[in-house]
Amino acid sequence: MNRRTFFLSGAAALFGAGAYGLLGASRSDAGQNGAFPLNLSDAEWRKRLTSDQYAILRKHATERAFTSPLNNEKRDGIFHCAGCEQALYSSKTKFDSGTGWPSFYEALPNAVGTSTDTSFFMTRTEVHCSNCGGHLGHIFDDGPKPTGKRHCINGIAMAFRPTNV
Repeated sequence: MNRRTFFLSGAAALFGAGAYGLLGASRSDAGQNGAFPLNLSDAEWRKRLTSDQYAILRKHATERAFTSPLNNEKRDGIFHCAGCEQALYSSKTKFDSGTGWPSFYEALPNAVGTSTDTSFFMTRTEVHCSNCGGHLGHIFDDGPKPTGKRHCINGIAMAFRPTNV
């Protein structure tokens, strides 16, 4: 087998794996399937959200690290879902993880849900808004006490509301 055949075979295998969903979890928009209290059509989400918010909240994209102004937000307040305004995280649980995304060690009670994300040849815990199902980011086991968790959240997926305005 020559080098050209080897590379073409590998590319065909990757294309086939992607076509059959082996490269990542098959993700449906659970909010459209009635699994969340707030259910909107794709057209309604597109109308409600900016293109970046739509890509992250509805299509599971990720913003570039160190681009969100919320990463540097230090005021007291609450971080809300940009899709439905549900309160998600208190500034009291925010910490600087050095990763380039807003990070929290804990969500507000009943504010988020989780699912298994097997995209990109790895298994991670995806975190989403419990009201609209919007993708927020992922949870990792390298956070500070008291939980040891790091909720690594896309800033575009949230809106910040300060408590002392």
